[in-house]
Amino acid sequence: MGPTAGSAASEDGAAAHGAPDGAAEPFRARDGSLGLRAGTAVVLDQHGTVLCATHDAAWLLGRSLGIAEFARYSAMPTEPRSGTAVFSLASGESGSFRYHARPLDHEGGGTFWLVQLAGSDGPVADEMPVARARPEDVEARSERRARLARAAALSIGASLDLGEIAERLADSLVPAFADLITVDVPEVVLNADEPPPQEQAARHLRRIAIATRDGRIPPGFTRPGEPLPDMSGPQRLTPMASRPVVAMSDMAELRGALRMALSTDAPDDAIARLVPAGAHALLSAPMLGRGRSLGILAAWRLTTPGGFDDDDAELFAQIASRGALALDNARRFAREHRTAVALQRSLLPSGATHTSVLETAGTYVPAEGEAGVGGDWYDVLPLSSLRTAFAVGDVVGHGLGATVAMGRLRTAVQTMADLDPEPGELLAHLNDLMQARWTAGEPADPDIDVDAYGTTVLYAVHDPIRHTCVMASAGHPPPVVLRPGRPPEFAVLAPSPPLGVGALPFEEAEIDVPPGTLLAFYTDGVVARHGADVNDGMEALAAVLDEYREAPLDAIGPAVLARLEPPRGDDVALLLVRTHPVPRSAVAEWDLPADPSVVARARELTLHQLDAWGLDDLAFTTELVVSELVTNAIRYGGAPIGLRLIRDEVLICEVSDPSNSQPRQRRAQATDEGGRGLFLVAQLTSRWGSRYRRTGKTIWTEQRLDGEPVEFPLGAVDLVGEIPEGAL
Repeated sequence: MGPTAGSAASEDGAAAHGAPDGAAEPFRARDGSLGLRAGTAVVLDQHGTVLCATHDAAWLLGRSLGIAEFARYSAMPTEPRSGTAVFSLASGESGSFRYHARPLDHEGGGTFWLVQLAGSDGPVADEMPVARARPEDVEARSERRARLARAAALSIGASLDLGEIAERLADSLVPAFADLITVDVPEVVLNADEPPPQEQAARHLRRIAIATRDGRIPPGFTRPGEPLPDMSGPQRLTPMASRPVVAMSDMAELRGALRMALSTDAPDDAIARLVPAGAHALLSAPMLGRGRSLGILAAWRLTTPGGFDDDDAELFAQIASRGALALDNARRFAREHRTAVALQRSLLPSGATHTSVLETAGTYVPAEGEAGVGGDWYDVLPLSSLRTAFAVGDVVGHGLGATVAMGRLRTAVQTMADLDPEPGELLAHLNDLMQARWTAGEPADPDIDVDAYGTTVLYAVHDPIRHTCVMASAGHPPPVVLRPGRPPEFAVLAPSPPLGVGALPFEEAEIDVPPGTLLAFYTDGVVARHGADVNDGMEALAAVLDEYREAPLDAIGPAVLARLEPPRGDDVALLLVRTHPVPRSAVAEWDLPADPSVVARARELTLHQLDAWGLDDLAFTTELVVSELVTNAIRYGGAPIGLRLIRDEVLICEVSDPSNSQPRQRRAQATDEGGRGLFLVAQLTSRWGSRYRRTGKTIWTEQRLDGEPVEFPLGAVDLVGEIPEGAL
């Protein structure tokens, strides 16, 4: 506050502050020294001018006060100080007194001080316990506060969960600091969104933690998880959320301010939710970060006598600041985790599919804590001829990097699966892609997707007509196979390295999958346990699946994970598949010799089968398709030739031959004698394509059963009429 050191009392000051009427004159001790009554105090401004004083101080000091103790300061200290100083008295004498000065806050600005005086050998008034405290008591109190601040910091720094941080913060302050502690957080912070501005700190709050001395919450008081009443408009309680710390010991004044601030038709009920019954002191501190509100920390005293002093307020501000930092870190982590989970789930399929030949159900659970979302994934890919591909993989690492790597890997698998290669061939291409593209360049390059290096993948293709499943693994654990009436088994796969590790071939394995079989594809997070054999985890998975094999498919996954209780330090993915039978009457197939005369026989067989299925509307287009495909197989493929029709939600037509030559559609010129067959096939069907087998290839087409009639392109009918019999 900066009083001039040693400034004498002015005559004007002495006269102006003479003895008040009826005031008792200060007494002198037996040794002649001046004595002061308890409660002798003055209020000074920054210039050392006495603004008001008790009776004893008015007799002795007058208006101006010089304190030799503060001679070396250009301004009064910013924290309470105690000591002994010589004061210039109004009578012209000098007196030695003990003093205790504390700064005052004033709405008009400036620095004001409350200075309490006592005789150099006399006791300090009861209202100023710090001033009379012995040095060893002050030291012990400082040490206790330091321990409390350290304990609070350690407790809140060990978690990244908003609720857990708030609970630990509240527990660390009870009962050492207060009888009741509450932590209230804005709703947007709980949703991991950006905190509200500081001026909106008292709106849309929700209580997330409360701690009491006896463990009981006062009746009517807001409990954890409940929202707090909003306070809006001009109000006297605004400083409670905007100033560093606010202390209140007048509960009647607090309730009155709340009544004015609350926008509700039942203010008494709202006040009971905000002010605990029996409270007599409040200390409230905002938890601010970057000028935004992360919550409000409040301390209440109910049974502990006395209020909060300046040391309490300073300590509380420090703890609230640390709490704000911890909450903001947790909010940022939750937002990143939520973003990664949303990205992960957007990249994963819905998991639940249902077709005539199978149904699937997928379950993905992200990791908890600092690990966050990872790179575990699965996919269900429909292929031609009612076949389905299943892919499951585990990308190394966690966080957004692993999620992005998973998305790139899954996209690559989808793209290559559309070409319909064998599982081992697909993994080989995927391995080459990773080694050539994803891990090329400098290892320190931040743009290189190193998270994909060492990824494990299993790729399987299910054929419902042949009742088989062909699969290959790149370091991934084998699936569980539960055939009807048989105990669970694990598919036997040849060991292969993860992707990007080596260049060994990926061996394929074929297993029987009769209708009603349950297949379980999983990542290592389901079966791996720290310090335990992974085989034990696999056996436990098989045993639990055996118990739930007859349950609805979408209920098996959550039930299995609940029973196994996998560690939450890693994310887990579980894909379940249940196969259904294909009616024999829905499939017709023939073996034909490589003779041009067999084309007419193929058309005849096709028309007869379509008539049996009641698909006469598709007779003309299907006859043209079969004629073209069989003719090409005879010309370029050789014997034997296979013709197969499958009726499902679409009509599928397949023609197989032993040749590996790839058919190519082209647009023939007007003078060309050939080259129009595959163009017609593409126009007459909804989809067509080819796939390689271990020996030869298969050309397939699909036609909708319930769609609109096919509209032939301009001139296509005339074109068909010009083609000789058997030339298609």
